[in-house]
Amino acid sequence: MPEGDTLHRAAVQLQVLVGQQVGVETPHPRAAVKQLAERLDGLVLESVEAVGKNLLLRFQGGHVLRSHLRMTGRWRVVPRGTARRGLPWLVLRGAEHEAVLWNGPVLELDKPVRGGADILAAEPAYDAMVASLRSQTAREIGDALLDQRLVMGIGNIWRSEALWEARVSPWERLEAVSDADLRLILEAAHRLMAASVQGARPLHRVYRRTGRACRRCGTPIRAHAQGDGARIAYWCPTCQRGGGEPAT
Repeated sequence: MPEGDTLHRAAVQLQVLVGQQVGVETPHPRAAVKQLAERLDGLVLESVEAVGKNLLLRFQGGHVLRSHLRMTGRWRVVPRGTARRGLPWLVLRGAEHEAVLWNGPVLELDKPVRGGADILAAEPAYDAMVASLRSQTAREIGDALLDQRLVMGIGNIWRSEALWEARVSPWERLEAVSDADLRLILEAAHRLMAASVQGARPLHRVYRRTGRACRRCGTPIRAHAQGDGARIAYWCPTCQRGGGEPAT
């Protein structure tokens, strides 16, 4: 699933359309039934902002279109008139460029975004994030970090990497994680994701490195499904303290 840094990069790309009157098309029939083109075509795109895993496009007249990419969606900005094959969900056409949304199953107009504080905010609300996580004392930290109701923007890559940076096991229950360690984890996630937004190529320490040596201590990296969504957690069983083994 695309994570917060992916949405922030998409928001940067879409800035070329901000301030323009845009043509709006919904070629995919599942998008067409939402009647977005009828309501937005010809309006000025006033701003594009990433919030957590959501892209918010604000149009003239106060309309806000929310795009969530789920597992398969992607935004592409290309020169106007670029040939394409298939049916995109949404096309926003400006004077010289067009933004094309492929496989984007969530498009909602004028509905509020609900969730925790955004990990990629310019000044992250760490205290609020810690308080939200602290309310889930019985949950494992690796599972809770993916809950967008608690903290917005973190996905599987960055929860694994941030936990490794902070030396905390994904299997540690929140009741056993100190506020200081929670803040270290969140600060690591923010730092790593912000670097990704700026174009840095991440050096994965644990993500998708099952069986390979930990870059810090040499222990083979482990992987196991975690939480109701069965997302794969990656961790070093030696230098990420606490938590023990996952339940089987």
